[in-house]
Amino acid sequence: MKYEAVIGLEVHLHLNTRTKAFCGCSTEFGKEPNTQVCPVCLGFPGSLPVYNQAALDYAIKVALALNCRVQEYTKFDRKNYFYPDLPKNYQVSQYDLPLSVHGFLDIELNGQLKRIGITRVHMEEDAGKLIHQENASLVDFNRTGIPLLEIVSEPDINSPEEAYEYLAMLKSTIQYLDVSDCDMEKGSLRCDANISLRPAGTKILGVKTELKNMNSFKGVKDALSYEIRRQAEMLDSGEKLRQDTRLWDAKAQETIAMRTKEGAKDYRYFPEPDLPPFIIKEDKIAEIKKTIPELPKEKMQRFIKDYGLTEYVAKILVASKQGALFAEECLKKTTDKNIKSVANWIIGPLSALTSSTCAIHELNISADNLAGLVDLVENEKIISNLTGKIVLEEMCKTGKTAKAIVEEKNLAQISDSQSLNSIIEEAIKENPKSVADFKAGKANALMFLVGQVMRKSSGKANPKVVQELIRKRLANA
Repeated sequence: MKYEAVIGLEVHLHLNTRTKAFCGCSTEFGKEPNTQVCPVCLGFPGSLPVYNQAALDYAIKVALALNCRVQEYTKFDRKNYFYPDLPKNYQVSQYDLPLSVHGFLDIELNGQLKRIGITRVHMEEDAGKLIHQENASLVDFNRTGIPLLEIVSEPDINSPEEAYEYLAMLKSTIQYLDVSDCDMEKGSLRCDANISLRPAGTKILGVKTELKNMNSFKGVKDALSYEIRRQAEMLDSGEKLRQDTRLWDAKAQETIAMRTKEGAKDYRYFPEPDLPPFIIKEDKIAEIKKTIPELPKEKMQRFIKDYGLTEYVAKILVASKQGALFAEECLKKTTDKNIKSVANWIIGPLSALTSSTCAIHELNISADNLAGLVDLVENEKIISNLTGKIVLEEMCKTGKTAKAIVEEKNLAQISDSQSLNSIIEEAIKENPKSVADFKAGKANALMFLVGQVMRKSSGKANPKVVQELIRKRLANA
C-alpha cells in the first residue's frame, strides 16, 4: 500500500436512565414529538440543571470497563454552537477535565490481537432531532437532554476492517454492562469517524476528514473505504486536501462535503456556571467496579477453557450478553460428548432463524429442548442433521420438544436394512452410469447414489447406513 490510513472513532452512547441528564423528563423512546420536555431541557431562562446520579454511575462503569482512569476532579463545560435542534444554543459537555482518560480496548482481526487506545470517555447531553419534509423541517425536542457518553479512540485504527471490529467489541462490552441498549436504529449508538492518509512508513499525520451520518457498523466500514479511495486519488493527482466534515450517502455510496471542520476554539468552551465540579472518591469507584460483570473477552476465554470450544465458536457465542447466557444454559444441559455439537447448532441452524427483531435467546426454544434435539441427532441417531433442521424450525414455531415433533410427523430416521434395501435397489436400477463409475473407482458416484436414496426416502434414510449397504451391494454385484 502506498498510503496508510489513520482512523479515530468518536462513539456517542445513550445511557438508559429513566430520566434525562439534567431534569426529570422521561427518556422513553417513540413518544409523541415534544411531549417529554420541560423548561430545563428546553433551556428556558432561570431554569437550573441537576445532574442525574444514575447517569454518573453508568458513566463511571463504562469508563472502568474500558480500562480508563477515572479522574478525581471533573466538571461540565458549555460547548457553544447554533443548530435548530439545540434549544440553548450550547451543549453541556466536558472539555479539559473529562470524567476519564487513557483507556484501551483489545480487538482481534485475522488471528492478530491489537490494542486500540481510548483517549477519553466523557459525559454530555444529547440534542434534539430534525425531521425533514418536502417543504419544511420539523424539530422534536424529546431527545434533548438525554444523557450521553462520548467515547473517543486514539488514532490507532488503520483499516475499515479494524474499525468494524473495534465497534463490534465496544458494543458487546457496553451491552454486558446493562447501561444502554446500543440500538443504532433508535440513535442510542452513533459513530463519527476521523480519517487521514499518510505515506506508508511515515509518522506525520495527514489532513483529516470527519465522517458523519453512518447508521450501521457496515456504513462506517463502507464510508471509510470510500474515503480512503477518494483521498488517495486526490493525493496522487497532486490536489490539496482540506480539513472538512463530510456526510455518508449510503444510497450513492459516497461522501458529500458538509462544512469545513470546526476546532475547539470555534466552540468557545467555558465552564458550565450552573453545575458545580464533581469530586469522585476512590471508594465510589471501588463500589461501582464491583458491579462490572464478566465481560465478553473474559467469558470467551472461560468458554474455551471450561467447554473445550474453539476460539472462533466461543467468540460468536459471547457476542451478546443474553445470547451468551442462553448458550451457557444449553451447554450445561447437554452431555460432555455433545457440547461441541450443541455449540455448533447454536451458531449454525439456530442463528439462521434469528432476525434483526428477534435475537437468539428470544426464539421459542428452551435450553432443554435444544439439548434434546441434539441428543436425537448425535446419540440416538433417530433423525439426521437435515431432518434435525426441519424439526428445529417446527420447535421454534410451536415450543414443542423434538421428540414430540418427530413422533407427530413420523420423521424418525430409517436405519434397518430391510426397509432400505428396496429403495437402494430402485436407485441402483435407475442410475446404471453411477454404478459403473463407482466400479471404475470414482468415489463421488457412491455419494450420488446415497443422495438418490435420501431423496426417495424424503430425507429419512440414515445416510451412513445407506452408504454401507450400497457399498456391500455393489461389491457383490
